[in-house]
Amino acid sequence: MTTRRTTEGSAEPLVVLSHVDKWFGDLHVLRDIDLTIHRGEVVVVIGPSGSGKSTLCRTINRLETIDKGTISLDGEPLPQEGKALANLRAEVGMVFQSFNLFAHKTILENVTLGPIKVRGQKKDAAEKRALELLDRVGVAHQAAKYPAQLSGGQQQRVAIARALAMEPKVMLFDEPTSALDPEMISEVLEVMVDLAQRGMTMVVVTHEMGFARTAGDRVVFMSDGAIVEEAAPEQFFTNPQSDRAKDFLGKILKH
Repeated sequence: MTTRRTTEGSAEPLVVLSHVDKWFGDLHVLRDIDLTIHRGEVVVVIGPSGSGKSTLCRTINRLETIDKGTISLDGEPLPQEGKALANLRAEVGMVFQSFNLFAHKTILENVTLGPIKVRGQKKDAAEKRALELLDRVGVAHQAAKYPAQLSGGQQQRVAIARALAMEPKVMLFDEPTSALDPEMISEVLEVMVDLAQRGMTMVVVTHEMGFARTAGDRVVFMSDGAIVEEAAPEQFFTNPQSDRAKDFLGKILKH
């Protein structure tokens, strides 16, 4: 894995969460979240299961609504519904644990569907761009196949290409390798590292500490719905400030 690139000087805020709270019934899953993600920055969100990481990620494209606070993208508040919300989701790429590809469509059709339907691209142009992206993630030779004919790692790389085809401003990754066999994890992480080095703004919820350390610009550590600590990766992993982070790292870095 290559060393992470720096984003010195790219201090323009792209995603801003301010005093965000969310409840699921009585469960307070996000507690007064303040987080600014700058253009070109890779923010890696880590923490124990149930700490609110995935919920935080999903609020940025309104897959989850919030109960208090505000979230803005590129200076505009997130829209509530309708066409404006669909347009927002075109600006925010999302890659999930499960690949969510359309089983009855070919790989090429999966990647071109959004640009044609949502962006209004012509089929020829969409297919040309899709093949470029599939080549970038290493699966262009699979373009005519269906998802079930691909490995999990290949399907996840297609899912990344599909999100990129929409030319998003920011990419959200919600534990993108957690459903993969160990040997497939590295091929997906390599694609993500390449994206990071090309300057894509990324929010990555992951258990992959190696990725956090080498590709992240900032680590956000969450516990019990709150952001406990934020730091540059090297600082966080070598000198965590909070007892909760020390305890978490002590458990996971021993194995």
